[in-house]
Amino acid sequence: MSTTLQMTAFGLTLLSALFLLLATCTDCWMVNADDSLEVSHKCRGLWRECVTNMQDGVRTCDQYDSILADHSVKIVVTRTLMITADLLVGLALATLVLGLDCIKFLKEDPCVKLKMCYGAGVILSIGSILGLVGSVWYAVDVYMERAMLVSHDIFLGVHYDFGWSCWLGMAGSTGCLVASVLLTCCLY
Repeated sequence: MSTTLQMTAFGLTLLSALFLLLATCTDCWMVNADDSLEVSHKCRGLWRECVTNMQDGVRTCDQYDSILADHSVKIVVTRTLMITADLLVGLALATLVLGLDCIKFLKEDPCVKLKMCYGAGVILSIGSILGLVGSVWYAVDVYMERAMLVSHDIFLGVHYDFGWSCWLGMAGSTGCLVASVLLTCCLY
């Protein structure tokens, strides 16, 4: 039972870590959601803004000036939380690999391996909470920006909705949280 639970948590952690890393690196956190006939598809991310021409598929991206430049609080906070979550989930994944029963590292001391799995679950839970806060922070800010424009009857020609990167960050963080529950509650 313990080995099956460990392998399930490992697989879920690996998949969720991939989702979190992809969410951090990709550039479609906000996507234009205009109902009119569009000739281009606009995506805004944490690192750049991209526009894809719908007729010929040509994609151009503009990098943000600098990491240290004055950016909106939404971008800075989300970047910080997502990078920290990625690092913590990576550390938890490495610790979990060493703590798995099927790995021969510290095979003679199963109590230490169990504590490594438990520690990986704790680290994973912290990383998943940071990733969830970052993703939800960004999504709420996008929603509030859109709601403010609607409430003031302001239409700028295009409005943005949550992009697939934002959803990917939420899914990866939720998967890490489920894996941490498996490791901390069910395994111990």
